[in-house]
Amino acid sequence: MKKKAAFFTLGCKVNYCETEALQALFEQCGYKITAFDNRADVYVINTCTVTANSDHKSRKAIRQARKRAPQAIVIATGCYAQSASDKIVNMEVADLIIGNRERENLPQILQNISSGQIQDLVSPHSAAGKFEILPPVKKRGRTRGFLKIQEGCEQYCSYCVVPLARGPLRSLQPEEAILRAQKLISSGCREIVLTGIHLGLYGADLDNVTLASLIAELEEIPGLMRLRLSSLEPSDINSELVEQITDSWLVCPHLHIPLQSGDGEILRLMNRPYEPVEYLYLAKWLKQEIPGLALSTDVMVGFPGETEWHHRRSMQLINDIGFSRLHVFKFSPRPGTAAAGYSGQVPSQIKNERSKEMISLGDEMASAYRREFLGSVQPVLVEKVTPYSHGEGFTPHYLRVKIDMEIKGLHWRNKLINARLEKEDGPALRAVKIRKNKTLIR
Repeated sequence: MKKKAAFFTLGCKVNYCETEALQALFEQCGYKITAFDNRADVYVINTCTVTANSDHKSRKAIRQARKRAPQAIVIATGCYAQSASDKIVNMEVADLIIGNRERENLPQILQNISSGQIQDLVSPHSAAGKFEILPPVKKRGRTRGFLKIQEGCEQYCSYCVVPLARGPLRSLQPEEAILRAQKLISSGCREIVLTGIHLGLYGADLDNVTLASLIAELEEIPGLMRLRLSSLEPSDINSELVEQITDSWLVCPHLHIPLQSGDGEILRLMNRPYEPVEYLYLAKWLKQEIPGLALSTDVMVGFPGETEWHHRRSMQLINDIGFSRLHVFKFSPRPGTAAAGYSGQVPSQIKNERSKEMISLGDEMASAYRREFLGSVQPVLVEKVTPYSHGEGFTPHYLRVKIDMEIKGLHWRNKLINARLEKEDGPALRAVKIRKNKTLIR
């Protein structure tokens, strides 16, 4: 009987991409993948450490795995494991802590691991570190696939532990990226999301390679309908990349560009390399070059020293830009970062109030952006079907759409359906399918 392996993932798209690769690795070595709620022989928890709550959730998942199967091998990997392996060792729950490096031999390492004997194999990142090569992801029955092409960050924002957890910049060779993209397409994916820790600096450690040049190569892959970029830092967006995006028939008009704060003083304390006015001009430029652009962002509230005046300035800039979506985070002091020791720590109650206010603004902007598309016809790549009810997927602008179903709709999954957007339905839009001879609006 095959041994069973179960996985639990916290954090960003990069973590989820790595978990899928680890699942493929275990399958190659004869394991059967099962749900985390089931009993298994091996549990792999891919941890996150971006906030204190992420640390807490990571520890909770490790304990859940041990409680579910006392004799199983419990493995902690990912960013919390990399940056705080000593804390996981002190829990006396996980059998193996391995971090973000050298996981390509994980099934072989397990052969020398026994339940109840803790082994900490985490080693520090080095400048000579290479891009971790895990197996290409097998078919998981999804329309959208994630392709990790970049690792590491050297920006050292004062609040962020990611450079410590992920190490220096490393890029996947473009030839390997193309090969993996082809395998995703052959497995059924129609849309690929390029992911990385500092995606805009893809190729910085390679010769004559940039994100723009890779996009140009990906456009030549038959069967690929859409390409998305997971997140780009403002300072990494240059004319070469914008020109490639605007000239491309493949790249979706949807960009996620972290702002973090709309106040210059707070941005400088964060060690973010731009001013609010520079971000504002960047947003205006992109919206001018990419009509209808869906521009989403991350914003942090309650950074040390943030006053009500700073918060108001941030709210005003965000309102002036008009984002399609806001991801709001409350500042969480991370051990080992400069901001953890800053004076002027903001009380939790004030952080909660500012977070609610910012989320409310984000909801209003998201709704306003959705309403701009009412009455238009958009191509929806259907990802799932609820029989005799609706098909659900996304437009190029990353608008979630529910299309009222016809009988033939049972076969809509993984297909582009032209749909007229008719009304809001919570955070989604309700639509009806139109005939093929109707004009397609993008």
